[in-house]
Amino acid sequence: MCAGAGVFAALVGDPDPAVRRAAAGALVRFLEEPPRVLALLRQRLRAEREGCVLLALTEALGLFAHRYPAHADGALDLLAEQSAPPYAPGLRLAALGQLALRAPGRLPADLVPAAVQLLQQRSAQRLRRQEQAGTDTLVRRIRRLRPSDEQGAMLLRTLHSALGDRVDDRIALLTGQLTSPDPVDRCNAVWMSAGLFRGWRGAYDGPVRLLGAQLGSEQDRLRDAAVSVLAELFALAAPAADDLHALVAARPDLWTHRWERSSPTLGGPLKALARTGDPRAVPPLAQLLAGPSAPVGLGCEVAHLGRAAAPLAPAVRHRLGRVPLDSPTAARLAAPLLTAVRAVRDRHAVPELFRLLSGAPDGLGARDAVVGQVIETLAELGAAAEAAPLLRGLLRTRHAVTAAGALWSADGDAGAVLPVLLRELAQPDPLVRASAARQLAGLGPAARGALPELRRLAGAGPLRERVPAACALWRIAGDPDPVLPVFRYAWTADPRTRAPIARCLATMGPAAAPLHDLLVTELTDPRRHTAQQGAYGHRDIPDDEELLWMCRGVLAGL
Repeated sequence: MCAGAGVFAALVGDPDPAVRRAAAGALVRFLEEPPRVLALLRQRLRAEREGCVLLALTEALGLFAHRYPAHADGALDLLAEQSAPPYAPGLRLAALGQLALRAPGRLPADLVPAAVQLLQQRSAQRLRRQEQAGTDTLVRRIRRLRPSDEQGAMLLRTLHSALGDRVDDRIALLTGQLTSPDPVDRCNAVWMSAGLFRGWRGAYDGPVRLLGAQLGSEQDRLRDAAVSVLAELFALAAPAADDLHALVAARPDLWTHRWERSSPTLGGPLKALARTGDPRAVPPLAQLLAGPSAPVGLGCEVAHLGRAAAPLAPAVRHRLGRVPLDSPTAARLAAPLLTAVRAVRDRHAVPELFRLLSGAPDGLGARDAVVGQVIETLAELGAAAEAAPLLRGLLRTRHAVTAAGALWSADGDAGAVLPVLLRELAQPDPLVRASAARQLAGLGPAARGALPELRRLAGAGPLRERVPAACALWRIAGDPDPVLPVFRYAWTADPRTRAPIARCLATMGPAAAPLHDLLVTELTDPRRHTAQQGAYGHRDIPDDEELLWMCRGVLAGL
């Protein structure tokens, strides 16, 4: 490509604007003659009149500045020139985005207000062009129903990316987008807010309220986008709870969503409201539970309501008692309901738990998949003693670790439990060993016999095994010396270990003081510890918020 790149020098002036647009980037990427490339870009920029080509030339200048730092000044001068009048608002926005990426020091002091003003001017121009477009064609009607502005979205995405960790500036920019009179701008802003919320920590009450304000839009696309983002925020969506409740109350048809050829799921507005912990979600959830086909995952959302969901306990028990034990779907149906039982601490559900634990024939995958959750639920409800005979029968199965932990919570008999956990601590599966270490931590000093093996596990191997072993060492022996070095290393090497480390530090009191710096750094880091490039999980935001809450608690106890 580089050997034949001279052809792009001619194509950058081709009569077809689509060819000129493509040639601009190719020229920078493949023609390795920086002075010539910059001269061609400057010449084309002066002559070009097509907006899409001008934007491509702007991106090409940014790429040139990145690729050829020694020649960047000329490209940056052109970008600075484009960021000011008389250039069109869209082109000025694009130039500001490239300057923010390549030369932040050359940005105007009032970057965010200027960008918001340019966005509004650009939107006003676009709306005027649409009004002047002539007859009301089918295409125009479709565009009104599902309006879009990919070019505008790209411009603002570039600017958001360039601002990076400048969270306050990004919030201000987002506020300007979400208050735009143009619903297309607001829809773009909603989706950009998702990336900001997932990746960065910040004071988001204002943007969240503005997201809530979009729920009253007549445009389904804008409303659905806002609902989707709010549902990812969990407790952080509380400032929008009034708007969510208003939508839930006005639109019972949105309480569930049915995908083609699949069971119904809980609808986005009700799910988002329940995840804020707002008790106003209880009545519609009760109606769904009383109906013939309640969404399968409803119990998981009930759990976010905590004790406020107590009125739902009888209906949850009823559904749990109807789970078909001989069906391969038993685990899928039971797991969310068990989550709800634990959340409301419904001890009246013990008979239904016994049924799940003992009622299905051995060998069925359904029983095997759900039995661990049943044991944990019995232990959390303080009902493990009633199930002791059943639990003892599980000490030679793959659920031995969970059963042993529940038996310890029931009678505190280390003689019956410790040999089982020591056996599981020596298993070849690292997940089993880690689980055994967590249960041994619960035994405290009664598990001293496990200290040699726990020291060995804490000293080498996968971090997600070393951390629970180190936690167990502290809970059993109370000696921070072998524990803190493991925590310090794991905290940096694998951010996903930070939450369990913080939980353990919360039990250590002043002994956790040597890790004070890690906690302070965590609280001042603008990035979420759960953020991963190109991937995210639906619990990334609440998991990160929980870590911050725990760090504050540990520091307060030092």
